[in-house]
Amino acid sequence: MRQVTASGVNVEAAVQSALDQLNISRDQAEIEVIDEGKKGLFGLFGSKRAIVKVQFNPSHSFETSKAPQDDSDANHVEVSETLEERTPTSIEPEVVEENRLEHSIDEAEQDLGEPEEASAADPVQETMDYLQEIANGMGADVEVEVRQKSRNVYFQLSGKRVAMLIGKRGKTLNALQSLAQLAINRHTDKFYTVYVDAEGYRERRKATLQSLAENTADKCIALQKDVSLEAMPSYERKIIHAALQRHPKVTTYSDGNEPNRYVVVRPKQ
Repeated sequence: MRQVTASGVNVEAAVQSALDQLNISRDQAEIEVIDEGKKGLFGLFGSKRAIVKVQFNPSHSFETSKAPQDDSDANHVEVSETLEERTPTSIEPEVVEENRLEHSIDEAEQDLGEPEEASAADPVQETMDYLQEIANGMGADVEVEVRQKSRNVYFQLSGKRVAMLIGKRGKTLNALQSLAQLAINRHTDKFYTVYVDAEGYRERRKATLQSLAENTADKCIALQKDVSLEAMPSYERKIIHAALQRHPKVTTYSDGNEPNRYVVVRPKQ
C-alpha cells in the first residue's frame, strides 16, 4: 500500500499535505498521528511541527484511486513550506522578524482567547519573561527593565542588537507591545496597559512625529488642500493631533480603518 509521512504546522495541515502527495481523499486514507506538535511562544519560538503517517487504503473506497503525483509536485509543496520558514538571508533580519511578529499577533489573539482565571503568578514578571524569551529567540541579547505606575506598566529594552527589536519606524517594537499587552492580561482579573520601549526610541519617535506634524501643516497651508500622512498606530496619531491641536490655520482628523488608519491635515476655512 502507498503511504507517506508528512509534517505541518498542525495535524490538519500535515494530513492535508500527505493527502495532496498521495492524491487521495480523506475517506480513502488511514491516518496515524505520530506527533501532534506544539506551538511555540505565541507561535514564534520553540514550536514543533506535527507529523502524521497517511496510508492509502483502497478498501475505504470503491472508486478507482488516482495516480500519485510525481516527486516533483511533492517536493514543490515541501519547498514552499521551507521558503516560508527560512527566509533568504538577503532580506534584512529586522524586516523578517517584523513580519513574523505582526503575523503572530492574530495567532496570539486566537491562542489567548478569553482571559483565564486569575493566577497567583505575577503577571508583570510573566510578561517580562515573555519579552525576554522573544528577544532571545530573535537573537537579541537584551535586558528587560520594568517600571510600574498603578496599572500602567513600562518595559524598557536595552543591550546589543536592540535595533532589531525596534524595526523600521518602530513596527517591530509596536508588535512586541501588542503581544505584551495580550500576555499581561491573560491570567488576571485586573487590566494593565503596557508600554514597551527600547533605549529611548519612543521619545525620539515622538520628536520626529512632532516635527513631521509641523512640516505637514506648512505644506497644507502652502497648497491649501488636505495632506494625508502614512498609516500609524493610534498612539502615534494622537501625537500628531496633539501637536497641531492649537494650530491657528489647520485642523486634523483620522481616516481609514485599522491597521491602515491615518491622519489628515486640513486647512481651516
